[in-house]
Amino acid sequence: MNNKKILLMSVFAASVASAQELPTTFSVENSGKNVKITAPKADYCNPLLPDPFVFNDGSYSAKYADWERHRNEVARMVQDLEIGPRPEFQSVTSSFDTKDSTLTINVKCAKGTLTFTSKIRIPKGDGPFPVMIGMNMPSGSINPMLLDGCILVPFRHDQIIKSSHQAVRDDNAQFYQMFPELTHTSGNYSGWSWAVSRLIDAIFQQQQQIRADVKHIGVTGCSYAGKMAMYAGAFDERIALTIIQESGGGGVNAWRVSDYYTETTTHNVERVDNTNYSWFSPALKERFNGHLDQLPFDHHQIIAMIAPRAVLVLGNPDFEWLCDYSGYISSYAASYVWRKFGIADRFGYVVLGGHNHCMACDEQNEAVARFVDKFLFDREVDTNIENSGMFKYIDTRRWMKNWK
Repeated sequence: MNNKKILLMSVFAASVASAQELPTTFSVENSGKNVKITAPKADYCNPLLPDPFVFNDGSYSAKYADWERHRNEVARMVQDLEIGPRPEFQSVTSSFDTKDSTLTINVKCAKGTLTFTSKIRIPKGDGPFPVMIGMNMPSGSINPMLLDGCILVPFRHDQIIKSSHQAVRDDNAQFYQMFPELTHTSGNYSGWSWAVSRLIDAIFQQQQQIRADVKHIGVTGCSYAGKMAMYAGAFDERIALTIIQESGGGGVNAWRVSDYYTETTTHNVERVDNTNYSWFSPALKERFNGHLDQLPFDHHQIIAMIAPRAVLVLGNPDFEWLCDYSGYISSYAASYVWRKFGIADRFGYVVLGGHNHCMACDEQNEAVARFVDKFLFDREVDTNIENSGMFKYIDTRRWMKNWK
């Protein structure tokens, strides 16, 4: 690999002991569901990136034992202020048709039953096989050859809520039929990420039938679907590896940094004031447009919700709208959590141009192969790669100077 071109960030090598002590995945969707959390202060104001180890009450802890409280405080804020709630439901049942390899998921809700399907691809052999869930395609936008040996599970999100790049809300969506109170107040990412978790419920239920290794589940997507993968990985701790490809604003990018970038360069990038408000809750723009210093979190913390599990971010600086300047700074800030826990080899990002949108370059494909090998197949692979590239000299610390 040409290390002068690649920008795969894992600043401090993790010790083997540390990596073994912290879990790489969990058996439940949210292991901190019952952790007591506090709400953000009404007078919150911070123009810089919030420290991921500061609780909403102002106290500080960088102990891993307290991480679930941090995760769940951010999860609550993201639902309350950005995407809307991931709703409660009664039960999930599922079935698998061996003739056409179709997994059927039935979610019983107060208003009825939400049903969707996924036609999966299972490798030949006895298994069990790792699982990769691709947003709207079997392997997302990742080359399926890099996932050889994995069960490929497409999440067809239009079955839940139809996607619109023109910000047209799908009022007739199954999700909104089941939860009508969310139709005009929530964003699609709450429904989509919630449904990915219901798909994982079904994979757990059918693991013997489909020969799935449920301790090694990944998610991936690109562009708006990269945002989808990020939210899915952040909210569901059963996901061992999250690959976020060219997600842009509302994905890995920090809202604060994207605003700063436009103010200082005049380049038009995706920000709170111009993002797609079928994807996000309208309350985000109504409350925080022009007042981002009052937003009590930012997207480096949503990425960090994935810790201590593995995440790989892929960027493409050739596309102005993606604003990888912001994505780089946000990813660097998020990596602080993995570094603090001594597991920096579980976090990487490759920001490199010279290729089409959602078409990874060779260096990115090599990074994907390494992360898949290590975190879905448990192979001994080096995922610590020297940092270099076009963003090397950005002053990332200015956004974190109030951190301990």
